Amino acid sequence: MSNKSRGHEKGELKLSDKAQNKPFKRATLDAAYLSKPAHLQTRKERYEAGRALRVKYPRESHAEYEVNSSGRSDPIEIMIESNEGRIEGLLPIRYERMLSSPFGFFRGAAAIMASDLASTPSSGYAVQACGDCHLLNFGAFATPERNIVFDINDFDETFPAPWEWDLKRLAASFVIASRNNGHKKSDGIAAAVKVVESYRDRLRELSEMNTLEAWYSFLDYRSLIELTEDQELKKRRRKVLNKAIDRNSAAEFVKLAHMKDGKPRIKDNPPLIYHDQNSESAEFKKKMEINRELYRASLPPDVRVLFDRYEFVDSALKVVGIGSVGTVCAIALFFAAENDPLFLQIKEARQSVLEPYSNFRSTLSNGARVLIGQRIMQAASDIFLGHYVGASGKHFYVRQLRDVKVRPMVEIFTPANMLGFARNCGWALARAHARSGDPAIISGYIGKGKVFAEAIGQFAATYQKQNESDYQRLVAAIREGRIETSNT
Repeated sequence: MSNKSRGHEKGELKLSDKAQNKPFKRATLDAAYLSKPAHLQTRKERYEAGRALRVKYPRESHAEYEVNSSGRSDPIEIMIESNEGRIEGLLPIRYERMLSSPFGFFRGAAAIMASDLASTPSSGYAVQACGDCHLLNFGAFATPERNIVFDINDFDETFPAPWEWDLKRLAASFVIASRNNGHKKSDGIAAAVKVVESYRDRLRELSEMNTLEAWYSFLDYRSLIELTEDQELKKRRRKVLNKAIDRNSAAEFVKLAHMKDGKPRIKDNPPLIYHDQNSESAEFKKKMEINRELYRASLPPDVRVLFDRYEFVDSALKVVGIGSVGTVCAIALFFAAENDPLFLQIKEARQSVLEPYSNFRSTLSNGARVLIGQRIMQAASDIFLGHYVGASGKHFYVRQLRDVKVRPMVEIFTPANMLGFARNCGWALARAHARSGDPAIISGYIGKGKVFAEAIGQFAATYQKQNESDYQRLVAAIREGRIETSNT
């Protein structure tokens, strides 16, 4: 992408017609800067172009948010509307997981917060955004080069949008998770502020690098472990990482599959893992073969050579996460040779929760949207990442089920642990945004001080109250029978 237009591949993502006359992206940047050839632009000029964006929306304005403001959309209706096209029998699981705590609710409420964020102040500068940027969507995994990196790991909702939206959702998640752990209100706010300060500082570092140097940068997870001040947590992180590295595909097979009548089969564990009732029919097998070929066509030629060494043997539906519950999610088992299995995860890709509020429109399939967004934002992506539109018309993306994946144990974090993790997440988000946006422009808007960080911290604290209110509305909706769970 050009550092001026931030456009995506031609014909794939573009400004909507209604956005052409709105103060967004190019319209908000200084005309003199935009007309200047790239080889004459200095970092200082780019920084000043970002600084000029404060005129329309001062940094202090980001603290503004009114809980349950008049005209706000009904959060329960937003959730109900998002159920369209989902597997109805799985919806009670979704609501039970959201009912577990206000933090569980927040994890499944990306669509609600997207609606809220659209009404908040914005600098008007867009990047490739995550869309569901909360602290449990960050973690460690192995790259194709076998580095262990710390990065964002969920892109179901990725779409071009104002960079502040990701930052606000991430900051709010720290306040809500801290409250969930029983921490003081001030501890949660401190973690939210730390996220923004780390984001600010890392962006400044990236803005001083040349473009390729910034693009190639990544966060080495082993190095982050060594920065952990809590010695017990550091020891635990080393142990968990070593265990994840040692867990190969054969070990995954023992956990998820078995040999049945001499054939490898995924174990049924309903309602969380189960085979389609028609999985043995010739029609179903033909459909799987067509989908396999469609997915294969989306892979780079060199990866196809690798993928062709594997033979498909079985698939089953698998319930994952909270927001994804009810969408079609599955795992597929392949074998290249004896004791050489491969598990792929197939996830339905629906419209991003950001798209109705973004000034961009996409002509991509939603599977391609996820794939492209992930490749833009991540330092390195899974080699088996692909997509297809199935025979049913649903959109899907595909990746390995696990590849040295390490999930943070946020539930056991102390306030000090939260601060360390906030630093890591802020760094990772800055690096991700810097791949599609100009870090100097965003740095210019944020500045060097605490004004912006403290504003976001205040927003996050207020949004924690909004999330708590929405959670109580879910409880009331279940009591009233408006929403059903398996236990009602």
